[in-house]
Amino acid sequence: MASVNKVILVGNLGADPEMRYTPGGQPVAQFNIATTDVWTDKSNVKQEKTEWHRIVVWGKQAEHCKEYLAKGRQVYVEGRIQTRTYDDKNGQKRTITEIIAQTVKFMGSASNGAHRGQSGRPAPEEPPPDSPDPDKITGDDIPF
Repeated sequence: MASVNKVILVGNLGADPEMRYTPGGQPVAQFNIATTDVWTDKSNVKQEKTEWHRIVVWGKQAEHCKEYLAKGRQVYVEGRIQTRTYDDKNGQKRTITEIIAQTVKFMGSASNGAHRGQSGRPAPEEPPPDSPDPDKITGDDIPF
């Protein structure tokens, strides 16, 4: 039986996206979104828990995210979970789990804390996906 690695999240950006380029010139954006679960416990007290998710977006879609997304904007992300290891500034091994986005849809209006593009046009519903082949991405490709 085949396995499935698929994530769907709807949340709000905690900060504006960061944009970088690989040594080969491939655009990559990174941003964090918060998802919040709310429930009532056995004592009838409202409880809330927020999870933060690191999102990585490649190609033209990354450029759209940088142009149209901003802190507070709600976004729909569909992608896959990836865990990678890297050495920090002190040479310590670190492990990070992130969502490699294949689809990013901008939700809400651009006035909800997001910029409009330099052209003044509203953000597109969904930027065209043109991320690299997910099977060929390695931790070395991500410049964060």
